[in-house]
Amino acid sequence: MKPFNLILLTLAANFAASAGASAQDAKLPPVSTQIGVTYTNQIKQIFDVSCVKCHTGDRPKAHLRMDSLAGVLKGTKMGPVVNPGDSANSFLIKAVAHLTKDPDAWMPPVHNKAGIKTLTPEQIGLIRAWIDQGAK
Repeated sequence: MKPFNLILLTLAANFAASAGASAQDAKLPPVSTQIGVTYTNQIKQIFDVSCVKCHTGDRPKAHLRMDSLAGVLKGTKMGPVVNPGDSANSFLIKAVAHLTKDPDAWMPPVHNKAGIKTLTPEQIGLIRAWIDQGAK
């Protein structure tokens, strides 16, 4: 393949990849405009209602503890679920916004025995602001 054709192919692939990310980003609820968002002051209360029932104790689901800032930042045995400073690419946001490819990863699960409701766009936006502000 000629170098020029290789460059065009690479540019096309990069554009397609970024277009796909942009389409998914467009489905995300907007980031809250609230500043100074912290785990203790705003996020813990959301997690206590929607996440902690399954993600706490000696055997938390997916090995993810969400009852403490340290637990959330530690993530699962598969790795972090929060990328501080980058909510759009944090698995936690994709899971609570139901944008993962696998519906089994949607949190809280759509049909759960505890009757926990899906997070609102405002709650997701606040979690996004927390992550974008450094997840402190």
